[in-house]
Amino acid sequence: MSGADLTRRSLLGVGAALMATPALAKGADPRVGRFTGLREQGVLAFKGIRYGRAQRFARAVPMVADGAVKAQDFAPIAPQRGNPDLPQSEDCLFLNIWTPDSNPAAKRAVMVYFHGGAYSNGTVTDPLTHGGRLAASGDVVVVTVNHRLNALGYAWLKPLGGRFANSGNLGQLDLILALEWVRDNIAGFGGDPGKVMVFGQSGGGAKIATLMAMPAADGLFHSAATMSGQQVVASGPGNAWKRTQALIAALGLQPGDAEGLLAMPSERIVEALTATDPIMGGAVYFGPVLDMTNLPRHPFWPDAAPQSNHIPMILGNTREETRAFIDPRGAKLKGLGWDNLADRVLPEIKIDLDVDWVVAQYRAQYPDWSPEQIFYSATTAGRSWPGQVIEADARAQAGAAATWVYQLDRPSPIDPLRGAAHTDDIPYVFGTLDAPGSMSGTDAGARATRDIMMQAFAGLAKTGVPGLAEWSPYRLPDRATLVVGDGTATALNDPRRWERELWAKAPYVQPGS
Repeated sequence: MSGADLTRRSLLGVGAALMATPALAKGADPRVGRFTGLREQGVLAFKGIRYGRAQRFARAVPMVADGAVKAQDFAPIAPQRGNPDLPQSEDCLFLNIWTPDSNPAAKRAVMVYFHGGAYSNGTVTDPLTHGGRLAASGDVVVVTVNHRLNALGYAWLKPLGGRFANSGNLGQLDLILALEWVRDNIAGFGGDPGKVMVFGQSGGGAKIATLMAMPAADGLFHSAATMSGQQVVASGPGNAWKRTQALIAALGLQPGDAEGLLAMPSERIVEALTATDPIMGGAVYFGPVLDMTNLPRHPFWPDAAPQSNHIPMILGNTREETRAFIDPRGAKLKGLGWDNLADRVLPEIKIDLDVDWVVAQYRAQYPDWSPEQIFYSATTAGRSWPGQVIEADARAQAGAAATWVYQLDRPSPIDPLRGAAHTDDIPYVFGTLDAPGSMSGTDAGARATRDIMMQAFAGLAKTGVPGLAEWSPYRLPDRATLVVGDGTATALNDPRRWERELWAKAPYVQPGS
């Protein structure tokens, strides 16, 4: 299969499948039970549906709509340092639904999306992740979920008393509550509760990997896809407590002042997130905690969590992840040359190898590459990509249900210096090529790439396999990978073998662990 290109006939078939999906039924009523939505992009949209309510640092409880609900506007997002122009509130447990129609007999596959932002920022109100086009073209029901983030969702407070026993994983428990809401209610929106796929980008993918090891999530979803988002291990409680203490100190509270933390305005807590992380440096990190109850084991260490090995899964990354957050025009690249390349690479990687040796290896392997090319390749391969390799290998070693791996290589036509960077696969999967923030462009290559990605993801949701026949499952030792280019998709075996083997010479350190 190595090197086998998807044929033009296959791509035309993908496009035809997307074009042939049914339009919104004439006169379809934008009402489901007590909810009144609106017609949007050829489907029905229901926005700002509450799925839970929570007190600070406590597990959320489910909420059932009482009386008529106008579900036509997005609700406030979780308090965070990002997205300052959007309304923020601790009361943020809301989801959004896009559906071709609300006929319960339709039993369409359901695609539930979790946003990125490294557990600390982000929202599904981002236009890139609006679900109307995916729902219409993929003939699926799309659900997007907001939940608690950063310290309000993941600070480890159990040392302050048993009432905080769930505190290190509240954001994850919010997602489980949302999935329970989907299980219990999505049939009324035309969805099949027995055919639920979760998918997420960056932190959203990491949240999914973590859910795959959480007993309370077992049975709530039936397929999964992660996009540049891995979670090999969670935070240990010791490191998590050190981070909470750093936050408490930044707030000017005494170490055991639980009441002060409960009474602190959320704006102050968000401001204190600039405290220095005592483990990694940089801003303090909060993420899932190995609490031995809600999360009784690491997601992919020492192996893939057995409870989820029956779930088919897509794992993907972009070719040059770090071009999205290390600006080629910024200070870190200014004056980059052979004399300082190793020093610039060192703070960006999560694998402890001698960087002078690493640079020498890259120069020998790719003698025509510039310092910038080596910088972005090394920082991508030595930062987050190994987590995907570990997860894919672990599932293969466990004999898990089929796993499919992709790599997005299509460079952005909007910014030539961006390459194929972190987040660039989002508009292809959602079909939001022209949304604000999209780097895909809307040319023929963008549209063909969209068709490939959308068909693959919707195919997994509907049938348990991607909609691309030439895409073989990932098995050892072949490591089949679908390399997605400018409207093309090429199936290759282990396309980055050299880099994989180089960075495997030392352990991968999960950020936040």
